[in-house]
Amino acid sequence: MTSLRKLGSSDLEVFPLSLGGNVFGWTADEATSFAVLDAYVAGGGNFIDTADSYSAWVDGNEGGESETIIGKWLASRGHRDDLVVATKVARHPDFKGLRGANIKAAADASLKRLGTDHIDLYYTHFDDDETIPVEEIIGALDELVKAGKVRNIAASNISPARLQESLDFSDREGVARYVAIQPHYNLVSRDTYEGARQDIASRAGLGAVPYYALASGFLTGKYRPGATVDSARAAGAGQHLETERGRKVLAALDEVAQAHGAEIATVALAWLAAQPTVAAPIASARVVEQLPALLAVADLELTDAEVRSLTAASA
Repeated sequence: MTSLRKLGSSDLEVFPLSLGGNVFGWTADEATSFAVLDAYVAGGGNFIDTADSYSAWVDGNEGGESETIIGKWLASRGHRDDLVVATKVARHPDFKGLRGANIKAAADASLKRLGTDHIDLYYTHFDDDETIPVEEIIGALDELVKAGKVRNIAASNISPARLQESLDFSDREGVARYVAIQPHYNLVSRDTYEGARQDIASRAGLGAVPYYALASGFLTGKYRPGATVDSARAAGAGQHLETERGRKVLAALDEVAQAHGAEIATVALAWLAAQPTVAAPIASARVVEQLPALLAVADLELTDAEVRSLTAASA
C-alpha cells in the first residue's frame, strides 16, 4: 500500500501523483475519462485536479466539461469521501476573475457540476487582477470554508508578493489560509517556482502541487530528434528539444530510467516528488495505457546522486 503524503499544513492526505483533469472533455471523451479515473483509483490514487474553466478553449465547449465528467463519475462510483477533489476559480467564461461575489458564485457552480457538497481544495487559478485586494479574495474564500462548501484553500498562478500578502492577512485576521500552491514546475521549467515562491512555501508550510509536471509530454521521452508525435500538445512539448537544457535532461533521464528499469516519465515525476515542499506533481492521462508510468512514481525512490545528476542536467 502506497503511503499518502500530507498536503502542506492541511489535514488532507494525498497520493504522490495528482491526476490532472484538463484532458477530460477535451482529448478524452466521457467513457475514456471514466476508464482513466477508475484505473487511477484502482492504482491507489485519491487526488483529482480540475478547474471550472476546463475545457473552455475547445470549439463548442463552454467550460466546466471536466468538472461535469468527474461529477458523473463520482455519482456512479460512490466513493466521494475517499477522494481529494481539487478545482479552481477565475477562468470560467461566465465566472472570470477573483471578485468576492464571483468566487462564491463560481464555487456554487463547480459544486453543482461536481455533484458534491464540498470541494476539498479550492485554488485561485490566476491572480489576474492585482487591483483586487487580497482581503476581498481571502474573505470570500473564508466564507466558503465557514459554510462547509470548501475544506481548504490554495493558490496557483500568483506572484511571491501577493502570496505573502495573502498569508499575512490570513494570519493577522485568523481566517482561512492557503495550504498549498500549484506552480508551473518541472525539470525543464524550474525558474517559475524555485527561489521566492519555494522559499515562501517552505516558510509557510505550503504543499506544492506542480502542474505541467511532464512539460506537456516532453518529459515522457517520446519527443526525440526526427520523431513525430500525434498530440494536441506536440508543438509546446517539442520546443524543448531545441534547447541544450532539454537535450541534457533527456540524456540524464535515460540514464536513471535504465538503472531502475523505469519509464522516463516516472523518473521525471520522481525528481519533482523529491524536491523540497512538493507533495504531489500533477500529470494527466489521455488513455488508460499512459497511467502505469504515472502511478509508478509512488514506488520509485531516486538516490541522492540521481537527484543531483538530474538537477545538474537541468540547471
